Amino acid sequence: MTTKKAVHDYLKPLAILLLALPLTAASVRIIQSNAAGDRIHVLDPVTNKVVGEIKGVEAVHGVTASPDGSRIYFSSEADETLDVADAKTLKVTKKIPLSGHPNNIAISPDGRRVYVGIHQKVGDNPGVADVIDTASLSKIKSIRTEGPVHNIYVTPDGKNVVAGDGTDHGYVSVLDTQTDAPAWSVKLEHSIRPMAISKNPDGSTRSIFVQVGDFNGFVVIDFKARKEVARITLPNIARGRTPMISGSAESHGLAVTADQKILIVCSRLNNALYSYSLPDLKVLGTADLSGKGAAWVTLTPDGKRAYVADPVGNSTLVVDIPTMKEVAKIPVGHVPKRNHTMVIPARASTN
Repeated sequence: MTTKKAVHDYLKPLAILLLALPLTAASVRIIQSNAAGDRIHVLDPVTNKVVGEIKGVEAVHGVTASPDGSRIYFSSEADETLDVADAKTLKVTKKIPLSGHPNNIAISPDGRRVYVGIHQKVGDNPGVADVIDTASLSKIKSIRTEGPVHNIYVTPDGKNVVAGDGTDHGYVSVLDTQTDAPAWSVKLEHSIRPMAISKNPDGSTRSIFVQVGDFNGFVVIDFKARKEVARITLPNIARGRTPMISGSAESHGLAVTADQKILIVCSRLNNALYSYSLPDLKVLGTADLSGKGAAWVTLTPDGKRAYVADPVGNSTLVVDIPTMKEVAKIPVGHVPKRNHTMVIPARASTN
């Protein structure tokens, strides 16, 4: 006869295991674009498997998602549109015409605006950022920038948009989201590649980390002082490893963990991922990658995993940040580049 104590002893390890499981993990998805493919891949960071595809989309550049987890937005270079897909069905529901050829995109923290970098001169303006209203799903304005926009971001507090000039003039333009007007700019003299933004404890913007052309490292801009304050060169490639010559810029891909303690930096040239402490920018660790060059990175909300796009190897590499070890390689589409972490609130989760 089974006693209550025996049942308790049997169930106790199971209860402990259930309590240890990450309850919100299933509500996170990694959205991986493919610059030369015809689809976007949706990855589950629990299983590191492809769990969905948005099909029939050519030459996707930037990708983001609504904060409520209902929509995925992406820029189509082929059609010069901002496309909207339903996150449940993974079907495109709207194609919004843009001012010109789009590159990267960003969404406001409240989800009310999507900003699209236009990588060409528009009229008399050297460049613009298109503003998309997500309620009406229409372009409502274009904001002048210093140079054609390659990469674009919204600051964590939602007060500013940061746009990077894709030409050798190398302007970083800061726009005011309240007035939809230019605020200030910094000239770095090299084409602007990926950026990442850190914040102060009060939520205000602290620093902009900027990768530039022909430099295996990154530039630090003090947001309050509105100027460059440092240039950090990445460590030399590990002994016995071969530099990756083809692919994106030498250093291409940046992200800040949600706790603001670590900056993650890709190096295509070194085929490696680096972690730096914040705010002092000391090297914490190196992950030597198995792929053929790192081009972009997004992080899980807990800051424990990095998803690195390898456009030459057509895969997304997964790195455990505490140990800086590669733990998985996920085959995706052709020339994967920009990726994004989508968090789906529990009430909206369908998988």
